[in-house]
Amino acid sequence: MRIAIATEGVSVSEHFGRCAVYTVLDIVDHKIVNEIKLENPGHSPGAIPEFLKSNQVDLVITGGIGGRAIGFFDSLGIGVISGVSGLIDDVTNDYLLGILKSGEGICQPGAGKGYGIDKNECDHGNEGHSH
Repeated sequence: MRIAIATEGVSVSEHFGRCAVYTVLDIVDHKIVNEIKLENPGHSPGAIPEFLKSNQVDLVITGGIGGRAIGFFDSLGIGVISGVSGLIDDVTNDYLLGILKSGEGICQPGAGKGYGIDKNECDHGNEGHSH
């Protein structure tokens, strides 16, 4: 199992497509056997899901993510756990223990805007969702 966590510093990023890097972990028998950092290749529709698929990622963990991105991941057979916040180490530990759950973290593009394109921020923080 290979998971990619949207990362800002030492925490899970609130914005999947805008994070600086993805922390990629290889997990075998509920243990991390390898960790690498992949730089975000750029935010355009479908680019990041394809990039992570080419790096054999099976599951993505993030704070906020748009519905269109989730659709791209679904079509590529990659799972998504969204609405996650906290330190990467804590989130990883919760995942290994089987207690990490999706929360409400789907970004809602604004009217007349593309899915993250030409936008400075997503709207998911404006609707009472917690991270």
